[in-house]
Amino acid sequence: MTASDSGAAPVVPALLEVRDLKVHFPIREGLIFERHVGDIRAVDGISFSMARGETLGLVGESGCGKSTTGRAIIRLYDPTAGNVVFDGVDTTSLDRSGLKAMRRRMQMIFQDPYASLDPRMTAGGIVAEPLDIHGVGAKRDRQDRVRELLATVGLNPDYAERYPHEFSGGQRQRIGVARALALEPDLIIADEPISALDVSIQAQIINLLERLQGRLGLAYLFIAHDLSVVRHISDRIAVMYLGRIVEVAGSKELNTAPLHPYTVALLSAIPIPDPVVESRRRRIILKGDVPSPANPPTGCRFHTRCWLRERLGDPEVCSAEDPGLRELSPGHTVACHFAEQVDGSAEQVQAVGARPAAGAAPAAPASRPEPPTHPQVPASA
Repeated sequence: MTASDSGAAPVVPALLEVRDLKVHFPIREGLIFERHVGDIRAVDGISFSMARGETLGLVGESGCGKSTTGRAIIRLYDPTAGNVVFDGVDTTSLDRSGLKAMRRRMQMIFQDPYASLDPRMTAGGIVAEPLDIHGVGAKRDRQDRVRELLATVGLNPDYAERYPHEFSGGQRQRIGVARALALEPDLIIADEPISALDVSIQAQIINLLERLQGRLGLAYLFIAHDLSVVRHISDRIAVMYLGRIVEVAGSKELNTAPLHPYTVALLSAIPIPDPVVESRRRRIILKGDVPSPANPPTGCRFHTRCWLRERLGDPEVCSAEDPGLRELSPGHTVACHFAEQVDGSAEQVQAVGARPAAGAAPAAPASRPEPPTHPQVPASA
């Protein structure tokens, strides 16, 4: 009996499945006779999936392995172990020709709009390069396609003959977006595409990406360290810490009911646009430095900086056993031994470090407001 016969919803295969992905970089010593003395475990066993047309936000501190994950998925870095299955094909086993064909459907927007564009090429040449490499269309057709793509991202098609140094940072990133769209991909990996831009320009690029997704049905893996941005654009969010994913949930649920102490700490760093609420709370300041990925802590990797562990009296299980991801509610997975004791509510996020004024009665916890919507701005800005 099929799913349709039984009345159940058909199972839609994921566009992207990442299974136990690891990316380790070797540490070597010696000038003449090199010895392998260890590994930087940049990504150390992560798994997630993405549906067609979905935006998955991947967030965490600098150095947690976010960008390495994106580059390993698109095979700019070769994975040490694990599988990356794109539309049913394991890309980790593809040869050079197979990888080239796969990259027509999987493209990347890089973080730095200044370093990711060749200064010796015109904007038109940069956007046309993927078409040239894959032999798409005749020369005249490619020129028309370049003008169409520049217009799509809000640039004057006549700018095709200009060089990168003649554009602003936001305009350069639009060129990078146009290049990523040239081959009509199904998935775009956006590696912190707005971190090098001014706030007003960030809003423009976010709005552009959302419009393109609605028009073209794109899926985004949106990598960033700013949860306030990620929660606006993402359907789901995965939080990374020291090479591991520690929590995955829908965007709204993660922001209103976080279940991992690290996620709670990240959310506490986001300013609340309410001066009364903001004055009654403080950030959760994580103690100590981020451990080295060459020698990560045993057990839970976050236990050396965990504020919840301190409150619970330093339970030994945190340093002895790896918690692993487990599903605590539909679609909400977390890697914490004591996640049930994290009152995953906006009230706790605000009250963890609340300091009421001397002599004042304790204030009732206020709910976290919905994230502000990015203003719509002219596409040509």
